[in-house]
Amino acid sequence: MARERTLLRHRAGVLAAATATLALTATASAAAGPPALATGLPRGHDVSSHQEHVDWAAARSMGARFVYVKATESTNYRNPYFSEQYDGARAAGLYRGAYHFARPDKSSGARQAAYFVRHGGDWAADGRTLPPALDIEDNPYSKKHKCYGLGSTRMVRWIRSFSDEIKQETGRRPVIYTTTQWWRLCTGNSRAFAKSHALWIARHGTSQPGTLPGGWRYWTFWQFDIDGRLPGDQDLFNGSTSRLRALARGW
Repeated sequence: MARERTLLRHRAGVLAAATATLALTATASAAAGPPALATGLPRGHDVSSHQEHVDWAAARSMGARFVYVKATESTNYRNPYFSEQYDGARAAGLYRGAYHFARPDKSSGARQAAYFVRHGGDWAADGRTLPPALDIEDNPYSKKHKCYGLGSTRMVRWIRSFSDEIKQETGRRPVIYTTTQWWRLCTGNSRAFAKSHALWIARHGTSQPGTLPGGWRYWTFWQFDIDGRLPGDQDLFNGSTSRLRALARGW
């Protein structure tokens, strides 16, 4: 997600993050909290191996009510901290779900979905597990090939293949995480998923998520920042806690 993109830039040599100026900026961002227009909505976050050992009790005390944990990428990567993070979130009383980082340039959607389910992306009707999520966005490994070398028709087919396999394996359609810009560029702003898939929109530094992609009339999750008081990226759920519970239960 945004965390992956940021850390790739850091590994490329952006070492100034340790300076006092950026430290003050990060502190200000963390203090700012969620956008004013969305206050009162359940807060959450998403994490990956970059967060390693998360203090889940502390996250809950800071307001976290749900979390998405990165499980897999392509068909050759598993988050080495996944089980610890996923089980720890559940033990702390958070609603938790798993997400897969899509690599449409590597293999079919169905194959990646099957790998995801085998390595943490399954869904349990326990009232605490959120639907599996597909993270599909700019290619962090190539600025030239933001759409992973696929045209819009092939990309829509890839997403459908992933979704159909998840539905067959788990009984749920995946939540789709994306940005409006990427969706327009790489799927031709396809409306094929709006009626059957929850949207997890990513838009940072604004007071609202803005224009939604592909026929979606409302967002379910909103990643509004990559820094804040919770570990990882900062998210909101568009509803009450009871609606969050209903989503976990599959209602």
